[in-house]
Amino acid sequence: MSAYLIVDITVHDQDRYLEYVKLVPQLIEKHGGDYLIRGGNATALEGGWQPERLVLVRFPDAQSARAFVADPDYAPVKAIRHQAADTNLLLVEGV
Repeated sequence: MSAYLIVDITVHDQDRYLEYVKLVPQLIEKHGGDYLIRGGNATALEGGWQPERLVLVRFPDAQSARAFVADPDYAPVKAIRHQAADTNLLLVEGV
């Protein structure tokens, strides 16, 4: 069953975040992931959730998504994101 990482990112250091954006795609691809949403305008139609930057990544399964997040090669890249932005990260399984 496919699994999805839903990421709500509030960027506070754009230059540093752009470094992350350049490095992360190859690691996502390494684990079979592909971007479905990467930024773009998000408009709340109900409720008050208004993410600054929304990212949706599809993986073949939850194990692949977890492997990406836990990948030692991702750790220094993740550290860049943590320095540049506040992040909420959610793993969801489904079709």
